[in-house]
Amino acid sequence: MIDLHTHTTFSDGCLIPAELARRAAKAGYRAVAVTDHADHSNIRLILDNLLRFVREAGPYLGIDVLAGVEITHVPPPLIPGLIATARELGAQIVVVHGETIVEPVLVGTNLAAIEGRADILAHPGLLTPQEAALAAENNVALEITTRKGHSLTNGLVAALAKAHNAKLVINNDAHEPGDFVSLELRKKIAMGAGLTPDDYSQAGHNAQQILANAPRA
Repeated sequence: MIDLHTHTTFSDGCLIPAELARRAAKAGYRAVAVTDHADHSNIRLILDNLLRFVREAGPYLGIDVLAGVEITHVPPPLIPGLIATARELGAQIVVVHGETIVEPVLVGTNLAAIEGRADILAHPGLLTPQEAALAAENNVALEITTRKGHSLTNGLVAALAKAHNAKLVINNDAHEPGDFVSLELRKKIAMGAGLTPDDYSQAGHNAQQILANAPRA
């Protein structure tokens, strides 16, 4: 299993990176991306520290760890520029916090993330067909999430992604130890969103591609 959306104490998670990596490995994951919540105020702090962790501790963790950010609640006109900044600062993966229905995310965030070519648009909420089509064109993966609340719109996201040939990935959005769901539950959540076994396998392949294409720390 690969999880490309997790959080540590560098934002609102409760685990330091080393413990997050250890717990993920113990739960059966072979790769994780640490993508702490970032805006203009803290993006450099997050990436400087996570990249140092990956470079120094990575070879000893028993699991592949990527250093990234989740651009969160940033005004939509500023999102493409901050995606570019994250990449300039060395981010191995860039996630954007999408328009989940359980938070007051500004309308236009999904579109800005897709136009800015983030790697993943997290929990996109009430995604539109136009956004799904553009995500396919721009090679932006759409997230099926196991996280409560955010997962309420998984079915819509899955249906639109399949209709417009957009890539899907499955992530936990982990903030604490219990968020690393088992393989069995992960599959059940995917099936509940309307994915077929082949769709589920393809989502895993999509995550592997993102992992393989990520720049080295």
